[in-house]
Amino acid sequence: MFAEGIKVAPSLLSADFGRLREEVRRIEEAGADWVHLDIMDGSFVPAITIGPPVLQALRPHTDLLFDAHLMVVQPEKHLEAFARAGADLITVHAEASAHLDGVLREIRKLGLKAGAALNPATPPEVLDYVWPLLDLVLVMSVNPGAGGQAFIPEMLPKIEALSRKIRQLGRPVELSVDGGINAQTAAPVIAAGATALVAGSAVFGDPGGMELIRAFKTEGGPRRKV
Repeated sequence: MFAEGIKVAPSLLSADFGRLREEVRRIEEAGADWVHLDIMDGSFVPAITIGPPVLQALRPHTDLLFDAHLMVVQPEKHLEAFARAGADLITVHAEASAHLDGVLREIRKLGLKAGAALNPATPPEVLDYVWPLLDLVLVMSVNPGAGGQAFIPEMLPKIEALSRKIRQLGRPVELSVDGGINAQTAAPVIAAGATALVAGSAVFGDPGGMELIRAFKTEGGPRRKV
């Protein structure tokens, strides 16, 4: 089960790639809950980042949940590779596959938690017929493809709408927000209903980033296991 309370998922996209093992250790010691791995293919988004070998190399060094956020076209081609590498949760973009239902079912067949990400212009209604398959919804509060972007404030009503829907469903679906999360934007995002915060440059690009992890968790209340 996921832990209750606000989860913090630092994105390794902004970490020092020459010291990834040490970076993971730092965020774990600071109280992070998940490791967010941004997988980009140069097609769905312009950039190319990491793949299963990097995840597999890091897996023995932490017990934190690994969220593989696949910003790739045809994510169904890569699910087994990320499962073998040690992902706990695979998040795919609703815009990236013509068969979102099938992709989510395949993730669950692999024994993993399944997430769907929504780009800023994608309405929540695209999830109407896949809610039973979801463990997480990821709201992109920037356009995907690069770190360090500014939070899009128009995403707050979208977060609120998704939070209401999850409460109506009565299912334990995490509502995660990714993009421009920092000391100023975390509070309104949490107030809108987010249960997990993905932060990259605010954590790894600032000397006080590790303290920020603790501040995020304090903002959302204590972490409790269920």
